[in-house]
Amino acid sequence: MAPSIYHYSDLENVYDTPERAGRLATLLAERGDAIAAGSGDNTSPGVLSLVTDGWQAMDLYDAVDPDVATFGNHDFDYGPETTAELVSASQQTWVSANVYLDDERVAGVDPWTIVERDGVAVGFFGVLDDSTPALNPMASDLTVTDPVAAATEAETELREAGADYVVALSHLGRGDEELAAATTVDAVLGGHIASERVERLDDTLLTRPGSGGEVVLEVDLDSGDVARYVVDESPVHEGVASSLRQRMADAGLDEVVGRVEEPMERTERTLFRGESRIGNFVADAYRWAADADVGLQNSGGVRDGPALDGDVTVADLVSVVPFEEPVSVAELTGAELLDVFRAAKGGELGFAQPDWWHAHVSGAALEWHDGDGLASARVGGEPVDPDATYTVATTDYLFYSDDEFPALDERHRVDRLDVQHEVLAAYARQQGIDPRVEGRIRLHADD
Repeated sequence: MAPSIYHYSDLENVYDTPERAGRLATLLAERGDAIAAGSGDNTSPGVLSLVTDGWQAMDLYDAVDPDVATFGNHDFDYGPETTAELVSASQQTWVSANVYLDDERVAGVDPWTIVERDGVAVGFFGVLDDSTPALNPMASDLTVTDPVAAATEAETELREAGADYVVALSHLGRGDEELAAATTVDAVLGGHIASERVERLDDTLLTRPGSGGEVVLEVDLDSGDVARYVVDESPVHEGVASSLRQRMADAGLDEVVGRVEEPMERTERTLFRGESRIGNFVADAYRWAADADVGLQNSGGVRDGPALDGDVTVADLVSVVPFEEPVSVAELTGAELLDVFRAAKGGELGFAQPDWWHAHVSGAALEWHDGDGLASARVGGEPVDPDATYTVATTDYLFYSDDEFPALDERHRVDRLDVQHEVLAAYARQQGIDPRVEGRIRLHADD
């Protein structure tokens, strides 16, 4: 009988809520003979990861002693050298079949490994989204090869090495379907997308536990059954929770910079379904800091998590945009700005769902009709003039990404300001936190 697998992924800012991280630790530590497997983005991003360069994850790893993991794009947020140090320090086996640095496998990891339980050999390999060097500036020196080709080779080697089952640890997002169709692996344990998933594609099981450490999935390779565990129903591992609390206190992240009277949600629904209060707050802060015509924030750059409610601290705002990236200012023609706005809808990105909306804006009003695309765009209350020049304040990441808002690139940048969360904190101190949904984005489905 095959051992079960506890699948977790995209823990990201779970460490910023020490009690939840402690509950997650208890759940994973009490798994018995089950295999604990992580499918990426389990060291970063987050508030504490910015302070510790990802080392806060060791509080969890030391308590849980997981078995196997692969990389997500954010596991390189502090550069490949730091990633390699974390790999060396953690006891779990890291696998990655398609990531290289200077022609060597990144961090010296193997493409695959075999974990044995009671005479049953379960083979694991890892694959990363090949757009990662474009998605993450700190990963720009990596070479990420075709994940499907790497997966095919790794599966063949695992079968030849005697694996009874072969499992892909995938950080491909929507690419999991292609991987499953191109291989005969028994399961694809996925990540990179915040939504949960349990499905089958022919004989392959596909799972995804979502983000933020809220859910762990237990996968039975024999039956194909998947049990869902809600992390908050487990008791707190006080050792992990207290260690993370101490890290927060030592970093001085508890300064109150504003207050929210009505809870401000940060869920997948609020971030990717159009206009939201949290998106308006971020975009307004950018535009205010730069005195720009438009503020723009990509939806995926605002992290989901607990609602902002009551007193808001620096730590809370870091958790909203937990990246060491500045707000930057671009100059674009109106025609270029319209191209930016046209990229705000759709699921072409590897981590996106087909109906997702990708932009939060300030100073602009956009109307979108499915099937026809961008119907109208106004800035400062007036239609965008294709021949005019506009300033846009946005995250510096968008100047590097080849996937999101490709009309923006480095030639448009004219200034860099403070780091994103510092801009949010300054805005909150001076302007308060009281965003409203006011019709900046209007989405119309086809009849």
